[in-house]
Amino acid sequence: MGLKNAKKLMKRRRKFRWKDRKYKVKTLNLYAKHDPLEGDNQAKGIVLSKIQKEAKQPNSAMRKCCRVQLIKNGKQVTAFIPGNLAQKFINEHDEVLIQRIGGKQGRSKGDIPGVRFEIIKVNDQPLNLLAKGKIEKGRR
Repeated sequence: MGLKNAKKLMKRRRKFRWKDRKYKVKTLNLYAKHDPLEGDNQAKGIVLSKIQKEAKQPNSAMRKCCRVQLIKNGKQVTAFIPGNLAQKFINEHDEVLIQRIGGKQGRSKGDIPGVRFEIIKVNDQPLNLLAKGKIEKGRR
């Protein structure tokens, strides 16, 4: 290590940074390129069908989900339906608002494999109030 070695060290560090996967993904903005919501927190979509996903071990529950086609880009995602008996308020061709569930590093949360989004509104009515019975579902 000589007196004027700092430039060489910086150059070498800059070169080998690209071997680090986290740095590469962050710098090249790779997550946003393949993100169905395109960087937004929430998006509107149309319900295509209701499905059930089997929970991971050691649970054996059937989690209620639905396939949603986003209005903004036509991509299809699977969204979780939170709340007890909330799936009866969601029908095919309803307009829903989805948001990220918020698992670690954009992955799925909890024991639902491959589901990264959840439904928060159905036909501009909050799903949690519909499930509690405080309001009725709006007609479209």
